[in-house]
Amino acid sequence: MTSFVDRVTLHASAGGGGDGCVSVRREKFVPLGGPDGGNGGRGGDIILVVDPNVTTLLDFHHSPHRSATSGKQGQGDRKDGPYGEDMVMGVPNGTVVLTTEGKVLADLVGNGTRFIAAQGGRGGLGNAALSSSRRRAPGFALLGEPGEARTLILELKTVADIALVGYPSAGKSSLIAAISAARPKIADYPFTTLVPNLGVVQAGETRFTVADVPGLIPGASEGKGLGLEFLRHVERCAALVHVLDCGTLETDRNPLIDLDVIEAELAHYGGLNDRPRLIALNKIDLPDGKAMADMVQSTLEERGYQVFQVSAAARMGLTELLYGMAKIIQTSRASRASEEKTRIVLRPIAVDDSGFDVKAEEDGSFTVTGHRPQRWVHQTNFSNKEAVGYLADRLARLGVEKVLFALGAKQGSEVRIGTGEAAIIFDWEPTIEAGAELLAGPRGDDLRIPREWERMEVEAVDQLDDDEIAQQWEYKVADPTDPRIEGEVR
Repeated sequence: MTSFVDRVTLHASAGGGGDGCVSVRREKFVPLGGPDGGNGGRGGDIILVVDPNVTTLLDFHHSPHRSATSGKQGQGDRKDGPYGEDMVMGVPNGTVVLTTEGKVLADLVGNGTRFIAAQGGRGGLGNAALSSSRRRAPGFALLGEPGEARTLILELKTVADIALVGYPSAGKSSLIAAISAARPKIADYPFTTLVPNLGVVQAGETRFTVADVPGLIPGASEGKGLGLEFLRHVERCAALVHVLDCGTLETDRNPLIDLDVIEAELAHYGGLNDRPRLIALNKIDLPDGKAMADMVQSTLEERGYQVFQVSAAARMGLTELLYGMAKIIQTSRASRASEEKTRIVLRPIAVDDSGFDVKAEEDGSFTVTGHRPQRWVHQTNFSNKEAVGYLADRLARLGVEKVLFALGAKQGSEVRIGTGEAAIIFDWEPTIEAGAELLAGPRGDDLRIPREWERMEVEAVDQLDDDEIAQQWEYKVADPTDPRIEGEVR
């Protein structure tokens, strides 16, 4: 059974917002009580929180689909609907949240760090909140917004100060067991370690963590062995310790060759060239191991490495190695403390950003995209004509209709708000604000007047008496006996 998982796919579905309520106050002896419908409740969020008690992403591996509860509908008497409950999930320290395309959304380091993986939908406004001086008693309410649904990749990068790297069976697990309270599986065959192991080490007044990374082999950065799967756990470490096997029985291997191979794989993986290195020549308790360590130590020191001869099994030379690690950690922590504090980068919206975009399609239709128009569509109850009119007013105020007219949209043109299956398609009916009065030819004409009246000639009007003119044009005429306004229709 899988006991350690460091990369999973999370399908997060936040709760939808509750619908607003349409209600009018009705109470004895209180005439014209007015609208009193409450707002819908907000949907619950999907929240990731760094939990020190969680060390693996195993729970997400078994249950990748997570959903929060939705908000409830508002009620009369201005009662807002209850909010949906947030789903808070613990993740290990060092979890990275990415999109399916690989874009990093959050790097969760530090206990208690929070990230909203999916935002709950906002509740719809009730008719009490929609009332105004112009709309005294709205007969509609806004629908709740759907919750955000996202597919995310969670990737764990172990947070440790020191990483032990080396060939399989080089003694890394034995070393971390000797210097800390960690108890990894130890055996005399390769790839015994299948998961990274963490140990806490105390050297004088310095306490730090050490990670035992599963063994690397040639081609690890290309996916061979277990290296590629766990090389990400080395990225956060302040220093690397090469554990070199001085007692290997393989004729084509020695500490220098092993070091060159591991360094080549680290260079191919990238991003680790600036980390300081230490060399731990292990298994000096063996006669051949001690001889090999003495043989290669001077060569390694000429390359600029700090070399320690140790034996994890016999616990030889460990104190010197621990204080060598502690010195590097102290230097690293001091440099981080002197760095500037993290700055918050503000990216304000451009002053000329309209908040929406209108695209003219090849088939003569138009597509409107943008957060606000698409959100307003989700909030509209299309079975209520007043709600549809309210949507039209909002789009007109935003400037959508003016842009449609400028792009050549005509009465009856197909307009699509949104994309995909959630898009709303309708035939455009321009308003005066959008320039409908300019669609006609001669000045003063209006396409909204029935066309049979447009074709009427002036002499045809002269043939009608005053009553017929008043009846068909629905205008009142002046006194026909008044000579000052003879033939004038008002």
